[in-house]
Amino acid sequence: MRASMMLATAALSTSAAQAQTLTYDQALREAAANAPGAVAERAGVTAAQAEARAAGSLPDPRVSVGVENYPVSGPPAFSLSRDSMTMKRVGFQQDLPNLAKRHAAQAQARAAVETAQAAQATKVRQIRLGAGQAWIDLAYAARRLTALDGIIHSLRALPAVARTAVASGTARPAQSLGIDQAIAGLEDRRDELVAGVARARAMLARWTGVQAPETVGDVPAIDLAPARLRAALEQHPDIVSADAGIRRAEADVDAARAEKRPDWGLEVAYQRRDPRYGDMMSAGVTMSLPLFARSRQDPRIAARQSARAQAEAEREETRRTLAADLEAALADHQMHHSQWQRAQRVLLPLARERSELETASYSAGRASLTDVVDAKASLADAELTVLDREAEVASDAIRLTIAFGSEDR
Repeated sequence: MRASMMLATAALSTSAAQAQTLTYDQALREAAANAPGAVAERAGVTAAQAEARAAGSLPDPRVSVGVENYPVSGPPAFSLSRDSMTMKRVGFQQDLPNLAKRHAAQAQARAAVETAQAAQATKVRQIRLGAGQAWIDLAYAARRLTALDGIIHSLRALPAVARTAVASGTARPAQSLGIDQAIAGLEDRRDELVAGVARARAMLARWTGVQAPETVGDVPAIDLAPARLRAALEQHPDIVSADAGIRRAEADVDAARAEKRPDWGLEVAYQRRDPRYGDMMSAGVTMSLPLFARSRQDPRIAARQSARAQAEAEREETRRTLAADLEAALADHQMHHSQWQRAQRVLLPLARERSELETASYSAGRASLTDVVDAKASLADAELTVLDREAEVASDAIRLTIAFGSEDR
């Protein structure tokens, strides 16, 4: 058992020797800069911005080349020069979509950019939240391990004391076995904590890209301001994305309405004939005729208007969900903070005092070794409980400030 404990400690020491230390802020910066998800979302924003630059531009012109009035019968058959109406033609055509349609396309592209930017902000928040939580988990896992090691160290002297007491007849043999059982139970908990450290380190490495990271520096002191968090909900990326969805739906309505307006086109052509007859030019204008709006454009407009109403309802649903999630998270944080304070101010001092009293009573011959071991085991539970609850408070604060704050801190 002791050998396995030494092996786990050696593994941790080797890992620590190769580790790169990260403060909380460094972990967030590394994650936001290097996480593949953040890189992917930045590329998505760049792509949407590139698409937006082309939105609403004129379509490419067309060039046509051909022969007109080519004779296939009679005396001038199959000749390009014997008939005055035979000509070689080069033409140029340019479609001119109506301005309303082009403006709607530009609005759609702007909304797409806003959606991509909101998706990037959401992804960055998720990454920062994951990195921050992993940093907290690793920091407190190491603290729990240190606290438990101190308790185990204080108990290691007791088996020898127990054997001496048994030999002198002042203690029962079963009490010596109880001490070994207590130490074995604490060593089991230590194995769990060692595994927890490894898991937390792996998660922090996943988010930051740093191999074998170690935490350094203090846990961030975050002063929560519920009123400021509530006010920041309107700038939440999910709300921004929903607003962009509404603007995209409005642009879709405008695009559908623009279909009821005619599109235009220009045509210019040069016709070359035999030099005996002279060349010609022609020019023209084309215009589409949306004559069947009741069966074509109007149903599409109605569909786009319904989609806009859907986007507005989804935005309100998103706002209500975020508000409810925020209030629930604030309530959990208040509960966890109260529990942490109670454990720190009441449970831990009581457990420490009990351990001291039982140790003093044993020295005075008024308590057994079993009483001392039970008291020290309770002290270990109290110290770990304080750290567990403190970690919950820190995790709550990080989740609230990153997930709901207007600034990712």
